[in-house]
This record gives sequence, C-alpha cells and structure tokens, in this order.
Amino acid sequence: QVQLVESGGGLVQPGGSLRLSCAASGTISGINVMGWYRQAPGKQRELVATIFSGGLIKYADSVKGRFTISRDNAKNTVYLQMNSLKPEDTANYYCKLVSGSGIDYWGKGTLVTVSS
Repeated sequence: QVQLVESGGGLVQPGGSLRLSCAASGTISGINVMGWYRQAPGKQRELVATIFSGGLIKYADSVKGRFTISRDNAKNTVYLQMNSLKPEDTANYYCKLVSGSGIDYWGKGTLVTVSS
C-alpha cells in the first residue's frame, strides 16, 4: 500500500511564497512520475506540475516562471516551490504518484489560500 502525505499549505498574502512537500511511503514498485494537481471550488482538478523519473518537467502555463517542482529520489519526496502567489492560485493541492507498474496514487490534499 502506498501513502502520499502532503504538507506546507496555508494562508498567504498575494505575492507571497509557499513550499509544498509530498512524501511517499509504502511498497512502491518504482516511481515513474510524481506531480502536483490542484482543484479550486467549483472547478475541475488540473495539472500544476509533474516531474518524470528521467528528469523531464512539465508546468501548467498559468504557473510557469512562478512555481518550481523538484524531487528527492532518496526520500521519495516531491516539492513544489510557489512564488508570486495570486488569489487565483487558491485551491486544494494534491500530490500524485504514478508507479512503475502504471498505478496512480493520490494524496488527500493540502489547502492553499492566497488572500489579503
């Protein structure tokens, strides 16, 4: 069983920064992709950023230049550094892991609120 635990969410003013972490534990048959998604109230879940095992990184256009995804393979942990936060970044942020066998795992989410 694989568990993903996110942390680092909270309330921040516009223009501020937060760093999210997601630690994976359990029996993992290799990690293909780790990434972050978000879901704002009344909206569909959307991709924020992903990092593949080979190092390829993809970002949503809305966060390019502001967010940075990184990964510590030794710790099975993925991070999301979020700078220049905007009110429209407010959402529940979810961590996703795709195992080497193609199984998707999701965390329970961490809430990010950007407000003055």
